[in-house]
Amino acid sequence: MGTGAFRLTDDQAAAFVRDGFVVLDGLVDPALFGPLRRCFDRLFRGEFETGVEPDEVNWQEGEGDSTLTRQICNGWRADRLVAATVLRADLGEAIARLAGWPGARIIQDNLLWKPPGARSLGFHRDNAYLPWYRPQEMATCWMALDDTSAAGGTVEFARGSHRWPDQGDSEAEFHAPQDHRTVVAEAAARNGADLDIVPVEVDAGGGSFHHGWTWHGSGANDTGTDRRALVMHCANSGARFHRPGFGEGNGPIYSRYAQPDDDAMDETHFPILWREDGYRTPGLTDPGRR
Repeated sequence: MGTGAFRLTDDQAAAFVRDGFVVLDGLVDPALFGPLRRCFDRLFRGEFETGVEPDEVNWQEGEGDSTLTRQICNGWRADRLVAATVLRADLGEAIARLAGWPGARIIQDNLLWKPPGARSLGFHRDNAYLPWYRPQEMATCWMALDDTSAAGGTVEFARGSHRWPDQGDSEAEFHAPQDHRTVVAEAAARNGADLDIVPVEVDAGGGSFHHGWTWHGSGANDTGTDRRALVMHCANSGARFHRPGFGEGNGPIYSRYAQPDDDAMDETHFPILWREDGYRTPGLTDPGRR
């Protein structure tokens, strides 16, 4: 990468532990902004470079609601440059170190595109969607491909919410709720906590890491510019399928990759990005080597 491999600092790690997230710059090489935006154009038109369809396609040109945030999950299966970006060893190492894991494997990427006028995404916690594997935990890197602002509907975090003792579920609408902060306000009240919302306002290429129990969401895009982000959700490199949870959360989608007699997660579908013993799933590429 033109910006060099990402290296986590002690101060950034401390902020993650304290706040449940950390905001930073320089996650994506500026030379890749244009090519990655063109990947978004192709994927949301239904053009899949590898011939493999993503696991979830929630919006397509010509048929999707223009007021909704556009979302594709596991676009890395469909596009080589997206794969090279979200399967990076340096980001996998950073996620593993922040989460306290021996290594990190990708569970899911998100391509999120919020055009001008697009509505909100409701506050939620990633770990709540994961009963289908164990340990039931996730850590995430969120990378902006456009300059972000609070008015533009950037991702927002509830500071310290990963440490709230009551992590009970709240009924929440993810796509375009009337008030995207309602459920996190209710959760703060249950925990007797002050609600401190922090928007991720960074230049293109910047972004954040966040804990799987950190409440987050995003408001409407009230600006005249697009807000595109590429997200990588990772699990512990030793994670395994949990069959009792296959019917819950994302289980009905991702349990298709399980074997009938083995709970191991196949690295073809959930590759290991980095492990402290030096192992990385063979054949993964980095940006610029396609």
